[in-house]
Amino acid sequence: MSESLLELLGHLEARRSVPAGQLEPPGPSPEELRQLLTIACRVPDHGKLEPWRFIVLEAGNRADLIDRLNGARQAAEPDVSPERLEMTRKTWLAAPVIVVVVSCVQSEAKIPQWEQQLAAGSVCLNLLHGACALGYRGQWLTGWAAYDPAAKDILGVGALENIAGFLHIGSTGQVPAERSRPDVADLTTHWVAPT
Repeated sequence: MSESLLELLGHLEARRSVPAGQLEPPGPSPEELRQLLTIACRVPDHGKLEPWRFIVLEAGNRADLIDRLNGARQAAEPDVSPERLEMTRKTWLAAPVIVVVVSCVQSEAKIPQWEQQLAAGSVCLNLLHGACALGYRGQWLTGWAAYDPAAKDILGVGALENIAGFLHIGSTGQVPAERSRPDVADLTTHWVAPT
């Protein structure tokens, strides 16, 4: 096996998320971001529907967005604590780049909607893998803003669209903590024809 394939396998075996609040500059350059979005699109896409799109949230204009989102959250959840809103602010301001992956199911297509949604999820994971391959770190989050109609409207997500994820991408000087992983044997069965 070639050295590059061994390196790829090592990356896939060791990939870990870094909490979004721990991410910091530098983030991907515009050219790297374009490359990452191109990599993200290299997923199984039955029917060639491309049932996803991207919204890039760059650091420079994110404070106003967070104010609007926190306002929407206060309207939807009057009891939300100031600490929770501040935690959201810090998390959303930390990473240099956030990419919103929007699932755009084409209901008139012959391809089942579930398969189209899976394609958008695959885009999220490819984006994380690409970021790690370029030396960055990231975290795939959803949370209340992915499901709240007012928040989706603020982000420019249509009523018939869904947010597959907020991909926070940046750098960290910390080694990501390992977490327990599933035992593959516990998750695997082998089908045998009945006798």
